[in-house]
Amino acid sequence: MKKIQMVDLKGQYENIKETVNHSIQNVLDTNAYINGPEVHKFQASLEQYLDAKHVIPCANGTDALQIAMMGLNLKPGDEVITADFTFAATVEVIALLQLTPVLVDVEEDTFNISIAAIEKAITPKTKAIVPVHLFGQAANMEAIMQLAEAHNLYVIEDNAQAIGANYKWADGTKTKAGVIGHVASTSFFPSKNLGCYGDGGAIFTNDDELAHTLRGVVNHGMYERYHHDVVGVNSRLDSIQAAVLNAKLPLLDTYNDARQAAAAQYSAALAGHKNIITPFIAGDKDSHVFHQYTLRIVDADRNGLMQHLLDKGIPCAIYYPIPLHSQKAYRDERYKESDFPVTNQLVKEVLSLPMHTELDEEQIKFITDAILDFLK
Repeated sequence: MKKIQMVDLKGQYENIKETVNHSIQNVLDTNAYINGPEVHKFQASLEQYLDAKHVIPCANGTDALQIAMMGLNLKPGDEVITADFTFAATVEVIALLQLTPVLVDVEEDTFNISIAAIEKAITPKTKAIVPVHLFGQAANMEAIMQLAEAHNLYVIEDNAQAIGANYKWADGTKTKAGVIGHVASTSFFPSKNLGCYGDGGAIFTNDDELAHTLRGVVNHGMYERYHHDVVGVNSRLDSIQAAVLNAKLPLLDTYNDARQAAAAQYSAALAGHKNIITPFIAGDKDSHVFHQYTLRIVDADRNGLMQHLLDKGIPCAIYYPIPLHSQKAYRDERYKESDFPVTNQLVKEVLSLPMHTELDEEQIKFITDAILDFLK
């Protein structure tokens, strides 16, 4: 059996080595390292894939979130509601822009932001909602957009973990995650479903005017060289990273299919065990692209299981061990522990297993057998 990796980037590279190497060599040969043809090609291809009017590439996913908020011209003190159970980048950029983060609880089944908690948190100062499509599954965007419309709020999708996922509306139609809100951000960090070989990110929007603003913000506020029309940053996707993404984007659906197949095998082996809750899929199979495969270990020794797996050479991780409202940087007297019952429970129970495109049946059986052996 091959060595089990949490993310097997080397194995994935071996299967696309010739295409990736050719794309990178083309950049080296043309010397178009910044905003070159590979970047423009990737932008156009991703717009077509997502059915988005505008994709604005940038340097990383955190920048993408910050730039999206800058483009909306939010003001210091404006309140932005987001999920407590997620990676810190989401709340980090809110604080960096001197906006007021408002953390709320998540749903117990999907781990995504709670609609009831959003509604409860809205005040006259609220200006935006940032749903995080956690672990590869879109939040309840239909309800979120209805709330946003009722209260005249912006919706900024954090789509760093769910590129390629489909959101199914009540009428049965489907839209790609990331092109539902007013604007969205994503990350191309190497371990993402669509990852480059360094840092990279992008912003999506169907709003022409906002897209124009964002294109200035990513490039020092310039639309014409040395003419700075808006306050901007230096955040561009470099051509070598775009070349890697151009090699991978045509395979994204195949990659997501492989993740979904691995998830189905995990769940089939583990479903029904009294101490295990397998991931819940809200909607059709294509609504969850499994950036992470995350179990809940209930009424059992989650940390002991984690060590058992590590001892057997099986990598695993806790995403996320500390709620954002408990992090030193984001503590606030406004928050009460009773506001976060689900998040506070999840951090004690969640355990993420290896998940990537190169997982095979033998590896998954070895992993699931080790889990069941510990929990027997």
